[in-house]
Amino acid sequence: MNSSLATCAASIPHLALSGNRSMPVIGLGTAADSPGKETTKGAVIEAIKLGYRHFDTASVYGSEEFVGEGIAEAFHLGLVKSRDELFVTSKLWCSDNHPGHVIPALRRSLGYLRLEYVDLYLIHFPLSAKPWNMKFPFDKNEVVPFDMKGVWAEMEECKKMGLTKSIGVSNFSTKKLQNLLSFTTIPPSVNQVEMNPCWQQNKLREYCKEKGIIVTAYSPLGAQGASWGTNNVMDNELLNEIAEANGKSVAQVCLRWLYEKGVSFVVKSYNKERMKKNLEIFDWSLNESDLEKIAQVKQHRMNLGPTTGLEDLFDGET
Repeated sequence: MNSSLATCAASIPHLALSGNRSMPVIGLGTAADSPGKETTKGAVIEAIKLGYRHFDTASVYGSEEFVGEGIAEAFHLGLVKSRDELFVTSKLWCSDNHPGHVIPALRRSLGYLRLEYVDLYLIHFPLSAKPWNMKFPFDKNEVVPFDMKGVWAEMEECKKMGLTKSIGVSNFSTKKLQNLLSFTTIPPSVNQVEMNPCWQQNKLREYCKEKGIIVTAYSPLGAQGASWGTNNVMDNELLNEIAEANGKSVAQVCLRWLYEKGVSFVVKSYNKERMKKNLEIFDWSLNESDLEKIAQVKQHRMNLGPTTGLEDLFDGET
């Protein structure tokens, strides 16, 4: 591997997971609006060249195959030498969120990714849909009861089988985590949730910290262009003022704020220059005044879930 690549990758901090494993703080997201095979594959290769080692995908994104091809090409080019150098996350979609479906779903994902294991496998939402429904969003009449205990038992089995190194959840509220932790043998390592200065998740972060669960932020810069997103974060006047005062971009301020809050984050940008800038957040810090201002930012949740009319999905958490 090129020594400069190794140095860049090594400079990205890691957060400790259970079982003596760790996860790079920053990852490249490949969300549902990914533009296609060659673009996603190329972005993965470019990201590895820049120093990224964490790649976040999901069965519903339709990007697992392209991420897998990018990783395979990176090995072929000698950009990485060992599977241990990479951290790959994927997620169980709602239609497979049933006992009897979890292990086959993960095996399918591994086939698309061309990998023997993922580093982290997450329950995508605390919600089950009728089998074979791979849509986002989906109709409310597709929702069926969620057997959390039965599904988690199979998540634990995935880890025991070596199909994933760690297991976790996504979009779980404090209340749902409390329920989950009441019966787990292997507790979740991660809870991936929407988090940015406009949705700070203070209560949930505190609970996860208490229980040793790493929070990973998705939509750390908002969700511009997504069907459920807004420009609230990037257009926020206060965040723009802080960025200007620090000689940084709004994106860099948001990511640095997340880093200082002790969470990891996945950023979806396939633009080489933005990918590079997103890594340039570890050699400076926000001052106390900046942090106090960010704490006053008006809060607004963007992602309300994969279907409408489920007011209790996040249990009223703010």
